[in-house]
Amino acid sequence: MNGKATTTRSKLDRGRSALGPALELVHTGRAPTRAVLTAELGVTRATAGAVAAELEALGLIRVDARPGAAAGSQGRPSHRLLVAEDGPVALAAQVHADGFRAALVTLGGRITATAPGCVTVSADPAQVLAAVVDAGAALLKESGRACVGAGLAVPSAVAEPEGTALNPLHLAWPAGAPVRDVFAGLVRDAGITGPAFTGNDVNLAALAEHRHGAGRGAQHLLCVATGHRGVGGALVLDGRLHTGSAGLALEVGHLTVNPEGRPCYCGSRGCLDVEADPLAFLTAAGREPGPEVSLLQQCRDLLRTDAADPGVRAATAELIDRLGLGLAGLVNILNPDRIILGGLHRELLAADPVRLRAVVADRSLWGRSGGVPILGCTLDHNSLAGAAELAWQPVLDDPLSALGHLVA
Repeated sequence: MNGKATTTRSKLDRGRSALGPALELVHTGRAPTRAVLTAELGVTRATAGAVAAELEALGLIRVDARPGAAAGSQGRPSHRLLVAEDGPVALAAQVHADGFRAALVTLGGRITATAPGCVTVSADPAQVLAAVVDAGAALLKESGRACVGAGLAVPSAVAEPEGTALNPLHLAWPAGAPVRDVFAGLVRDAGITGPAFTGNDVNLAALAEHRHGAGRGAQHLLCVATGHRGVGGALVLDGRLHTGSAGLALEVGHLTVNPEGRPCYCGSRGCLDVEADPLAFLTAAGREPGPEVSLLQQCRDLLRTDAADPGVRAATAELIDRLGLGLAGLVNILNPDRIILGGLHRELLAADPVRLRAVVADRSLWGRSGGVPILGCTLDHNSLAGAAELAWQPVLDDPLSALGHLVA
């Protein structure tokens, strides 16, 4: 091979190895223009142009030649890089105590279609997941779009590498249910292309918020949330979920925040799981939970319509103190540079941000001088968006290998 051919092949190899990093930059909104992409990748303008063109040929992005110069840039405006409007999607699903939701999610984390399933969640995972996959398959058929894979969020620790749900306490599923295998089999049987993944719902919410929401830009992001029942936590380090040696890290729901408190499902007492979730709030406010809407929605309605009620005010203060105590312990151990709160915890932060931040500061080792920002999650259905991130990850890692068959 002569020198010129060797140089050409070397440039081609460099460009193709940059496809994944380039796609992730566009996916997370960090490369809105070709000029920014060039700078972020550290390549020549020609190489960045070739990379963008190949991603466009794969149907993933669109290169818009209309002016779109980055702020502060000089010279000719750079081409804008946009997610392809008609590009492939990921099938995402979430199962929770009150039912399930399926969705189609594009590159960039945008949910384009959803199908809620407010059903009684039976004790048979296969029965529930069959309804989930049926709903997702119907969305895909209606959209007519290619599918890169499927992701499922469940309210349980998911053991790795087995993909089993170890403690789906609020679903009445058996401990150790093989949810990943069941889900993957149903996805395959439905003719849905691409791999299938399963993860813990709060882990996936944190991943989505880190890439597209309130956690964007954080190096060490702690997420704590309560949705329908219980409390979950997650940690994102340098863009990757920290799941521990077996996928079981950050079971924050079983931090003791009130030694004389309510009995917990784990056998202990006063865990964050039962002291700072929607049922605990309703109980503390002296309200009887109703069957009409989810517990979380009942709490939201109470905070928005009866916030001045003495019982609601007392319940708000009580749960903020319990939550703050738990967060302070996590800050002491993990030293995150940002905390984001989801579900009812986001509502409590909005109700009295000064109190919550003061409790965390007073109880942490570094006090107010080492205060960590505490923000509310910003994405709707962030666990769904995170489930889609699982399906998108192989494409982000190697677009050609993951999608070559779609354009062959």
